[in-house]
Amino acid sequence: MRKGYTTGTCAAIAGKAAARMIFEQEKVKREFIVTPSGTRVEVDISDADFEKNKAKCAVKKDAGDDPDCTDGIMIYAEVCLKKEKEINIDGGVGIGRVTKKGLWQKIGQAAINKVPMMMIKSAVGQIFDEYGYGFGADIIISAPEGEEIAKKTFNPRLGIRGGISILGTSGIVEPMSSQALIDTIRAELKVKRANEGEYVMIAPGNYGVEFIRENFSVELDNAVKCSNFIGEAIDFAAEEKFGGMILIGHIGKFVKLAGGIMNTHSRNADSRMEIIAANTAMVCDDVTVIRKIMECLTTDEAIEILKEKNICDSVMKRITERALFYVRNRAGDEIRTEMIIFSNKFGMLGKSDGAENFMENMRTKK
Repeated sequence: MRKGYTTGTCAAIAGKAAARMIFEQEKVKREFIVTPSGTRVEVDISDADFEKNKAKCAVKKDAGDDPDCTDGIMIYAEVCLKKEKEINIDGGVGIGRVTKKGLWQKIGQAAINKVPMMMIKSAVGQIFDEYGYGFGADIIISAPEGEEIAKKTFNPRLGIRGGISILGTSGIVEPMSSQALIDTIRAELKVKRANEGEYVMIAPGNYGVEFIRENFSVELDNAVKCSNFIGEAIDFAAEEKFGGMILIGHIGKFVKLAGGIMNTHSRNADSRMEIIAANTAMVCDDVTVIRKIMECLTTDEAIEILKEKNICDSVMKRITERALFYVRNRAGDEIRTEMIIFSNKFGMLGKSDGAENFMENMRTKK
């Protein structure tokens, strides 16, 4: 699959091309940078305009074969020379502003991450060195479509308002890369810790919103969504020194935790029936029940069998205990950890001893 390049790479190339146009006083058609990963990226320059001490141009984002909502948008850089030494970078139209603590940027600053900031400064600085310019510049990064596109991103959950973020650590977009989502989970946990206190809910997604609302009067929308990256979410919660966390999830994903599987995507591991069957064998001597479970295609189908045999509660108690054992082992002793496992069809299937009290605290916290 074809790789692409990040919004940070676009901004750095546009900034470099704009700086070159000031000194050459003619339009630049193509420009390049070497990304932090060591990859050379050379692209066409669009919408170029220049004056004596100022220039502006754009680079079109190309995410390769990655399903990136910023693919195809134009990232602009405007460079304006000044007599002070510093190179200052800010966001313009379509670049979000930080409104909550916990991110790398301070409240009120443009959502331009650390690595892209360094890339832009380095790229423009190369041109200054090339032409022997010993002063600085003000650089404005913008994305005219950014405010609308940001609605499709995690930015609103992170407290970034008014546009997209300028992102990237390597400068390159890997097709179907999971790193962007993992980085977002970490960022959201940082924001939660800085703004909402010591306790946090973590869930794979919005599956079960109605169940949690009806049973605990808590909005699952307020949970940090970790997708399949449960292990990473646990690591980040411990890293941020939360006082406590509760993991809430459907049996289809959380049964895997009882086998120590912390990335629950089916391409990494399944073992759902093996785990249910193994725990069933600890409370049931009937081998035909074990065989039936092993032939099931869904967890709901397996639960149906357990309920028919009146052993569902005892099996799910074991599964919940084993899942919590692995989660607590990964989280460490410093953070209180609770768990709720449910099924949309059968409702509550398992919960840790302190789960009810934890959810009460979540419901009443200010």
